[in-house]
Amino acid sequence: MENNNKRLKVYCAGPLFNPTEREEMTAIAEALCEAGYAVYLPHRDGMEFRLVLDVLVQREFDKPEAAAFLHAAIFALDVYQLAVECDAMVWNLNGRVPDEGAVAEAAMAWTLGKPLIAYKDDVRSLITGRDNPLLVGMVDFKTISSIDDLPTVLSQEILHYDGSQILEERFPKHLQKIVQQGEQLWQAISQQEVSQQTLEGNLSQLQHDEMIADLVIKLFGTKNSINLESC
Repeated sequence: MENNNKRLKVYCAGPLFNPTEREEMTAIAEALCEAGYAVYLPHRDGMEFRLVLDVLVQREFDKPEAAAFLHAAIFALDVYQLAVECDAMVWNLNGRVPDEGAVAEAAMAWTLGKPLIAYKDDVRSLITGRDNPLLVGMVDFKTISSIDDLPTVLSQEILHYDGSQILEERFPKHLQKIVQQGEQLWQAISQQEVSQQTLEGNLSQLQHDEMIADLVIKLFGTKNSINLESC
């Protein structure tokens, strides 16, 4: 799927806390890729939390402190992807209750005016057999029950999109700051992929993790007022 010779990129949001959930999210991403979309799947395409955490701990940061840095980094990276890099979002609503992070991401996508659709084949619900109206209201009270149908429905949503997305230069200052931090992280993360595609100068995984750790400390160290008391 292309727009002005650029593949449209889709943010895939949903639960990722066990193998079954990750497999379902991967299936959603693969269905979109097969239809010609580029995708951002956080657990696959984002930062390797465990590996960077190990580097920070080896540098004698307390584990809770290092985890706090990384949580801030993940927030910035995912917000950047959603707000700037991605053109649309597919939201997996499955679960006894919808994943909290995905709910926040859907609210951001909806507020920013990005095309947004929801997938759900889970019959569990909290409100008399219906989904919470404050959730499904963001997708016009419609959900898709088949992963195979997602690319077609998303294409229709994009086709009828009115172009009212909020542009980056109009973001409020707090969002601009997070987006700038997330962009720096994404550029650093992308260096590993570019390096692996070249015949010389390959960046080792350890070198890459060290580089990401350096950036995380620079952007989210204690001098930047990370709140550790709640971690």
